[in-house]
Amino acid sequence: MSSTTSPALDAVTVVESTADLVGENYVFPEAARELAALLRRRSAEGAYPAESAQELAEAVTADLRSVNGDLHLALKYHAVPVPPEQGAAVLATMRRDFDASLGGVPRMELLDGGVAVLEIAPKMFPLDWAAQPLAAALSLVAPARALVLDLRRNTGGDPDTVAFVCGYLLDGRTHLNTLLSRQGEVAEQSWTPPFVPGARFGGSKPLYVLTSGNTFSAAEELAYDLQQLGRAEIVGEATRGGAHPREGWTVHPHLELSVPVARAVNPVSGTNWEGTGVRPDVPCDAEAALDRALTLALARPA
Repeated sequence: MSSTTSPALDAVTVVESTADLVGENYVFPEAARELAALLRRRSAEGAYPAESAQELAEAVTADLRSVNGDLHLALKYHAVPVPPEQGAAVLATMRRDFDASLGGVPRMELLDGGVAVLEIAPKMFPLDWAAQPLAAALSLVAPARALVLDLRRNTGGDPDTVAFVCGYLLDGRTHLNTLLSRQGEVAEQSWTPPFVPGARFGGSKPLYVLTSGNTFSAAEELAYDLQQLGRAEIVGEATRGGAHPREGWTVHPHLELSVPVARAVNPVSGTNWEGTGVRPDVPCDAEAALDRALTLALARPA
C-alpha cells in the first residue's frame, strides 16, 4: 500500500467532517459559516480528489484559505498514520523534531565581543518538554554582553513556551498577550512567569531577534511581543503572518485538520501580526541577518 493513497479514503466523509469542525470551531463565526458552505458545495460538485489523501489535503487547504488567507487553516497530510485523539497528530510530529534538535536548542555559541547566539528551532516545543533544555541554554547565555536570538527556522508551537522564554529576557512580571474566544470574550492572558529556573539575561542588555519569511505562529509571537515592549530589535525578513492559535483534529489516519480557535491581542499595539507578519526594525535578507545583528551589537558601547 502506498503512503499517499488509501483504499479507506472517503473524500466525501472527510470533507463533511472538516466542514462541521470548521463551522463549529473557527474563531470567526461568519467566515466559519462561509467556509463550511464552500466545502460542502465543492464536495457536491466532485471537486475533491478521492484517490490520494495528500492531493485531497492540498485541495481542501486551498479552499480553506480562499476566504481570508488564514495560514493556520489547513488540512494537513501526514505520511505516517497519526493517532485519532484531538491534538495528537501534531504532537507526534513535534516529538520527532524535538528528539532530533537537542530539545529545540540546536545552536548556542559565544562570538567575538561577548555576544551570544542562541537558536530556538524548529519549534517552540510544548513547555513540559522544552523547559529543561531552554532553561539550561538561557542560563548559559545570561552573562553575555549582548544576545542574538535566532528564530529564522522556527515555525511555531506553544504560547506557554513563548512566555517562559520571555521570562529570561524581561525584568518583572509582564503581560504579553490576550487571547479572545470565538464569542469575543477573554479566553486567556499570557504573562511572563514570576520565577524562572537558572539565571536571567534580564531586561536591559542588548537583544536582537533574527527572523525570516518562514518564521511563523508562536515564533512570530516571541518576536512581536519583544518588539512591542521595546525590548528587542528585530533583524531580518518580515515573518509569515499567522497569529491565531489553533487546535487539531484527526479526520482520517493520514489527515489532520488545523483550525484557529482564538485570536491574539497584544496589550501594547491592540492588534497582532495576522496577515502582515512581524515587520523587522532592521530589514535585510535572512541569510545576512546574523552578520547584521553582530555588527549592531558590537557597535553598542560595552
